[in-house]
Amino acid sequence: MELIMTDFSKILDKAKELEAKMKESQQKIKEIRVEGVSGSNSVKITLDGEGEMQTIKLSDEIMKEHKTIIEDLIVAAHNSAKSQLKSKTTEEISKATGGFGISGFKWPL
Repeated sequence: MELIMTDFSKILDKAKELEAKMKESQQKIKEIRVEGVSGSNSVKITLDGEGEMQTIKLSDEIMKEHKTIIEDLIVAAHNSAKSQLKSKTTEEISKATGGFGISGFKWPL
């Protein structure tokens, strides 16, 4: 019976350690900033770690283009930033969960 309690105690300690690491990781994720670019730097979009758009910058030259081209470049820059964000958040989660065997965990974006 004592062996079971010791194992359970170790499991609880690991769970507390994981919880602390996840909280730290979530804070780091909030601080992430990524920039998506398209159209040879004509469109730049910055997202924060929660996927919220922080800035969008359009060059003066791109404003001379047709509306549909500008719209497509905005979408492309956003998708680029979103892809970078997914990669960075996955990396941050992996750091936090490394050694805990939580494979396949997906951060909601």
